[in-house]
Formats: sequence, structure tokens, C-alpha cells
Amino acid sequence: MAIEIVPVTPGFAAEVGDVDLARLTPEELEAVKQAFWTYAVLVFPGQTLDAEQHLAFAARFGPHETTIAVHRPDADKKLRVRREFADVSNLDPEGRIWKADSRVREFERANRLWHTDSSFKRLPALASFLYARSIPPVGGRTEFADLRAAYDALPEATQRRLEGRVAEHCIAHSRARIGFTAFTEEERKAMPPVPQLLVRTLPQSGRKTLYLASHAGRIVGLPEADGRALIDELIAHATQRQFVYSHRWRAQDLVMWDDRCTMHRAMGYDDLRFPRDVQRATVSDVANSCEQEGVQAVLA
Repeated sequence: MAIEIVPVTPGFAAEVGDVDLARLTPEELEAVKQAFWTYAVLVFPGQTLDAEQHLAFAARFGPHETTIAVHRPDADKKLRVRREFADVSNLDPEGRIWKADSRVREFERANRLWHTDSSFKRLPALASFLYARSIPPVGGRTEFADLRAAYDALPEATQRRLEGRVAEHCIAHSRARIGFTAFTEEERKAMPPVPQLLVRTLPQSGRKTLYLASHAGRIVGLPEADGRALIDELIAHATQRQFVYSHRWRAQDLVMWDDRCTMHRAMGYDDLRFPRDVQRATVSDVANSCEQEGVQAVLA
């Protein structure tokens, strides 16, 4: 039986059925990839995956990232899952719901801002693969914004103005937006600011897309206040309802998204009451966004 692909909209987000991600044939993998380049967000319901199978599927798209949690104080004692996973859960290493004053809880609050995974790394992410082992009964949606469609909807004059512009991305920028500044010296050294293009071209489709995130703090060559205002204006434009898909999680959903042309954000739930166990594998892009398009970028 062929894979069934059911689009949510004609060009953004699709559900995929009649497929077992742990046992993909080469033909099925090619169909998944073609759907991914088209829809940017794919939902695979009813998947039964262990950690190895989850990572193996992600590896079909690129090399695994290592979680930034390894830079946290006492990381070896704090990691609940393997270093190849970002633990996007509300559980401590013993599997208990985190406490209200947890440092990790405060840090993770920034996931409720619109962001793109790993744009704060010089080698950013290509795709993310989030698997739900358990979910809260209410709340906890994830919203996704289509940055390709958002770019297409910009006036031509704005598109021209953004061409070749470089933004500075740093995880400290996004955390500062929620008031978190308690980085250790090791964390700051491990995650310095990096350059990324504001507009990039997707090689699989040739489409242009905005490349935005709450991690972007300024734009090279613009006064800091002007650059910040432009970033905020573009994020507000790109997250209008017509560009957004809101996903209601079910246990055993795997959702993958293209980090080069989407933003996403976590929606709230009672994280001191309901356990939520979701783990994300992320794979790296081939190069920095500036390097891919031959743009020289120096952060002053």
C-alpha cells in the first residue's frame, strides 16, 4: 500500500499515513522526502519508536546534533535522555515533574516564543523530529509558521530591502526576551553569537524564505534599535493566522519540520500538574546559511 499524504493546506503541513517509520523502504523514504520539501511540516500519527529507531529515521536527513543541555552545570547528572535528543519535557532525571523554581523550567519558557531550532549555532539545523511519548490531556499544542509563504506575501520593495541582510543570532537574545540571563561562563563561550541570512533559498525547491527566530537580536549594518524593530516586524508578519498551522498532539505522534523555512512555538499547559514526555532529534544543515549563498558575514 502506498503512503497516504493528506495536506492540511495546499502548500503547508501534511499528515502522513500507511507508513511505519521504523521500517521504511527506499521508495517510502523518497516519498516522505518529496512531501517534506513541499509541505515543510509532516505529521506521522501512531508511530511506535524506541530511541534508536527515532534517531535512525532522523539520520536519513542529516547528521545528529548534540543537545545544548550538555553545556549546563552538572550536565552529566542532569540529562534524562541521550545527548542526541533535546528533552522538551517537564520531567527531571528521575522522571518526576519539575519544580516551579527549576532552572531548566525557566530556561525552557523561551520555547513559547516563535523560534527556529539551532539558528544560534554557526551550523544551524536542517530538520527537527519531535516524538510524543506522553502528552497532557489539555493544552500543549505546537504552532508552526510557514516562512516561505510569509516571504512571498511581502511587498517586492521589502523583499529587495532584505536581500543579502545578515542577522546576529544568539540564544542569549531569546532568553533575554523572557528575562533569563543566568548563563554560566561555559554556556556563553559555547554558544556565542553567529551570523545568519534574513532571506535564504531552499535548494530542493528554489523557493525563497525568510529565516527568522527569537534568537535574532540585531541586523548587521543597521542601528541596533532599527534592526530589532525590523526583526519584530517580520516575525509579526510571518505569524499571522494565514501562515500558521496549530498541531494538537496525540501520544505516538512524530512531527518533523524544516528548520530552514519554518518557525514554531510551544503553547502553554499545566506543566506542574501533567507530565509531558516529548523528545526531539535534530539534524544539521550542510553549512551556515551565509556560507551556503556566498555572503561574507562578519559580526562587529
